[in-house]
Amino acid sequence: MGRITASKTTLKGDPKYDSVLVSKFINNLMVDGKKTVAQKVFYDALDEIKKRLPNEEEIEVFNQAIENVKPFIEVRSKRVGGAAYQVPMQVNKTRQQSLAIRWLLTAVRDKKGRAMHLKLADEFTAAFNKEGVAMTRRENVHRMADANKAFAHFAW
Repeated sequence: MGRITASKTTLKGDPKYDSVLVSKFINNLMVDGKKTVAQKVFYDALDEIKKRLPNEEEIEVFNQAIENVKPFIEVRSKRVGGAAYQVPMQVNKTRQQSLAIRWLLTAVRDKKGRAMHLKLADEFTAAFNKEGVAMTRRENVHRMADANKAFAHFAW
């Protein structure tokens, strides 16, 4: 899978919150270069969150959702003497972020039959509360890493 978003140097904050994370998310959400559509979907999702959680700041819910979904450790395949081991390794900051974004979007896109902004709002609130499909994905990755702790000495 190729790199998706613009490099750190060229990415500007989004128009509404001036947050680079939001622009990155919108860029990943965008299909066929239709950024205005992606922005509308994203901001509608945040408005929906505002309605559902009136005492929370909607942008904070989004940031916390991303934070909660970020994996700290993952398994990578490592060939050692003819055998491939699943070696648990630390995940670097940028990869944590892009995995979190990717998992949230995959979770949302797999749900069918409702407006995108509603599905997004659902997944954000779920991740904010440490539940939902994207969180399950993270838990599984952590569980895999935990199960393969024995091979940690292959990480170099």
